[in-house]
Amino acid sequence: MLRNREIRFFMLVQSMIAVIAAVMTAIFFSIKVAIAVTIISAVFIIVSISFTKWRYSELKKLSSSIRKIISGDYSLDVRDNHEGELSILKNDIYKVTFMLSEQSSLLQKDKLRLTDAISDISHQLKTPLTSMIVMSDLISDPALDEDKRAEFTRNMRMQLERIEWLVSSLLKLSKIDAGTVLFKKDRIPVHSLVKKAVESILIPIDIKRQSLIISGDENAIFIGDLNWTVEALINILKNCVEHTDEGGHIAISFLENALYTEITVQDDGKGIDKEDLFNIFKRFYKGKNAGEDSVGIGLALSYSIITNQQGDIEVRSEVGKGTAFQIKFYKQVI
Repeated sequence: MLRNREIRFFMLVQSMIAVIAAVMTAIFFSIKVAIAVTIISAVFIIVSISFTKWRYSELKKLSSSIRKIISGDYSLDVRDNHEGELSILKNDIYKVTFMLSEQSSLLQKDKLRLTDAISDISHQLKTPLTSMIVMSDLISDPALDEDKRAEFTRNMRMQLERIEWLVSSLLKLSKIDAGTVLFKKDRIPVHSLVKKAVESILIPIDIKRQSLIISGDENAIFIGDLNWTVEALINILKNCVEHTDEGGHIAISFLENALYTEITVQDDGKGIDKEDLFNIFKRFYKGKNAGEDSVGIGLALSYSIITNQQGDIEVRSEVGKGTAFQIKFYKQVI
């Protein structure tokens, strides 16, 4: 405690005051009164020093706790339910410790997610790249049949398109996660959104001879970003087309009420197993009925786009009877 300059100065001032008081008392009164004043002054100085020592010992404990917190030990609990500045300081330190603990936990989870994501991306890219390397070696063989060469070339192009789509989707997800995407808040007619999204699936629907039914309020609108929402709806529609058999039906309906604008996409395809329903919006998750070319990124991207526009998406499904995706864009988020 004596290493603190302010304590030494405090003790010196107190001692000087006590000495001056004793001398002045002896001069103007008597030696007995001076002795009494000296004793009282000594007691006062001892009490002051004792109290100051206690406060500095508490500060020393807090300093030690802060050093432990800096080193990563967030298990300390320095809360104090008493009143006073020292108690307030302890409680504030505890609050900061709790916040740092939460942030550390979130950072650790982010690291684990990043590690898993890199592992998943590596796995998703490894398969088409390996396939392309093999086909490249086969194509380089001058004795290869021309029909086979054309088939391998076509397959390589398909694998390249798959890689391009995967990388593009991951970049979009990364931008949304990083908060760098500024979603517009335009008044969008829902029928225009649906019309633009449907254009990308007309050929696959025609190939599988599926029927598409669109119904809804022509005046229905929602507040959002047209291009990003089209991206989300396209991925949902592609999922429905993929999991609906030839000759199946896909229905898109929409409505608007005082609370929200709702878009429902429904098919009569294979359906989704109950175990998969809670996971289909997770990245790289592939359900039991997923196709061989599925990478489990499309629905995850749709979910991020919709929820980042204060929307909500739910899915209902029954194996063998089909699946319904229900999208809601709320008028005002409270």
